[in-house]
Amino acid sequence: MNYQLTHFTFLARTAPYGTNRCNLLLDIALASSVFEQKSNYVFMDDAIYQLLRNQNADHIHTKTFGKAIETLKLYGINNIYVLEKSLTERSVSLDQLVLNPEIINQQQLQELVRNSQNVISL
Repeated sequence: MNYQLTHFTFLARTAPYGTNRCNLLLDIALASSVFEQKSNYVFMDDAIYQLLRNQNADHIHTKTFGKAIETLKLYGINNIYVLEKSLTERSVSLDQLVLNPEIINQQQLQELVRNSQNVISL
C-alpha cells in the first residue's frame, strides 16, 4: 500500500483517562484541520481504549472521551487507522469501536510515518 505525503501523522498511544495526553493530541489534530492540513490519526497501544463504544466517565467526574473522538471526521480527518497488533494484544474487535478505522500493520505504520512531514506522538 502506498500512502500519500501528509503534513501530520498523529500517533495516539495513551488510554483515554488518567492523563490529558489524549485530549492534547486531539486538540492539536483538530486545530491543524482548521488550516486544511492533510493528516493521519493512528490509534495504537492503550489508545485503542479511546475508541471503545459505550464509555461513561461520569463516575470519575470527567467528560467521556469516546464522544470527543467522533469529531475527527467532522473536522475532515478521514485517514484514521488502528494498529492491528494493539487490537490483538488487548482482545478488542472492530465492532467494539465508535469509528471505523482502517487496520494497519507495523510496516504500514512505518510507511505512514515515513511519508509524513510532521509526526506528533502522545
